[in-house]
Amino acid sequence: MTTDSVLNASKRVSNAAHPNCVVCGPDNRFGLQLEFTASEDGGVQAAFDCSKTFQGYPGLIHGGVISALLDGAMTNCLFAHGRQGITGELRVRFRHPVVTNRPATVRAWIDQSTPPLHVLQAELVQEESVKAKATGKFMERSDFEAKRRQV
Repeated sequence: MTTDSVLNASKRVSNAAHPNCVVCGPDNRFGLQLEFTASEDGGVQAAFDCSKTFQGYPGLIHGGVISALLDGAMTNCLFAHGRQGITGELRVRFRHPVVTNRPATVRAWIDQSTPPLHVLQAELVQEESVKAKATGKFMERSDFEAKRRQV
């Protein structure tokens, strides 16, 4: 899959699946509205400005925001591969504080894929240092929705 086709698939699925997403939804005026781009390795990445608006302790980005960024990147990576997934497990490792008012990049890639389960990795990098890492397990949305209707 070329970088352009990955990016087009990602935008198409994302816009249809959840246009009001707090991380990437273009229709959520209160959201982060991150724009993910495709990487050569099949992953995705997006820039985040680390505005003071998202701080917890003074000068530091809130851990919940960091977790949302990592989860959103992994979801968008699935979108880039034409899949939709529901987060089943998210394990975040906070390695170093993410400071406000300095740009960062969040990126994600598929580690293992055995439909309907997908395992992804993500990281948030600021000033060339990995500040947080995550592993996520995602169930394909169509399979999740079918199981939910059976309950």
